[in-house]
Amino acid sequence: MGERVIPLSPAQIRSFRRALLSWYDQHRRELPWRRDRDPYRIWVSEIMLQQTRVVAVLDHYARFMQRFPTVQVLSAARENSVLAAWSGLGYYHRARRMHQAAKVIVGERGGVFPRSAKEWLDLPGIGRYTAAAIASIAFDEAVAVVDGNVERVLQRLFGDSTGMEATWQRAEEVLDDERPGDFNQAMMELGATVCMPRAPQCLICPANSFCRTRGVEAAKPQPARKRRDVCYGLARRGDSVLLTQRPPGSSLMAGMWELPSLAPEAVNGHVPLLRVRHSITDTDYRVTVYAIPEESRGSGRGERWFTPKQYERLALTGLARKILSKVAG
Repeated sequence: MGERVIPLSPAQIRSFRRALLSWYDQHRRELPWRRDRDPYRIWVSEIMLQQTRVVAVLDHYARFMQRFPTVQVLSAARENSVLAAWSGLGYYHRARRMHQAAKVIVGERGGVFPRSAKEWLDLPGIGRYTAAAIASIAFDEAVAVVDGNVERVLQRLFGDSTGMEATWQRAEEVLDDERPGDFNQAMMELGATVCMPRAPQCLICPANSFCRTRGVEAAKPQPARKRRDVCYGLARRGDSVLLTQRPPGSSLMAGMWELPSLAPEAVNGHVPLLRVRHSITDTDYRVTVYAIPEESRGSGRGERWFTPKQYERLALTGLARKILSKVAG
């Protein structure tokens, strides 16, 4: 492991572990992927939780597991079906790579999941954090994890590190080898619910007596968010609506279905049906939807008519699903 990088004695580290695990045993959130150690369920949850808050994942997770209850079912599914179930979570490359990984697990590994973080790294869409999280939680491998929450907890506990590798080393030093999965989840839980980015709840923090900063730290400057105005058209034919498919080679949401986009000059003087706000990564969109005549569209390349029953199972963009839930019916 090399030279120690945290200012706690071995006895203090043991005390910290006990305090954190005792807190976690009493206060952890009851989440569906924590009900057992099924590696499939844990894997799906970890992929969904990448760059996404727990509250946004819960409903999607339940629907996804109902539709794809095993890795065998996921492997056999069409990519469009997987993307449709993922619709609304964003970062669709996660779903595509998970689908690819399912095919590897079933086709090349006989349905047997990797047990070590090193083996998980060989699968599509699996990085250092995800590999360690699954291996420790599902199989009790003594490997530490560092996500945004854990990094913040470690920085507040011990001060700024000299880089990410030092942060990973800190995580390894405090890791509880007897309960590595629970300890890793406790560190993440602490960052998500107590040691939060703003207004940390230091008075109820189980690590308070070990903490150098007590949550006091300079606010880190956040990059300015981009803003864009976009327009879409809603064409109806009976109970069907017109949708268009993004080209397979698109850099963003390739192959996904959405409403036809409209140029600003094409809507001058028209009254909008709906205005909504939508955010994707670092951009906030102000979206305006206009009614467009049925006969004006529908023959273009990649355009098709869909009934509600059909588009509900389609790989829609999250924005398209949001719009249709409000205006189509």
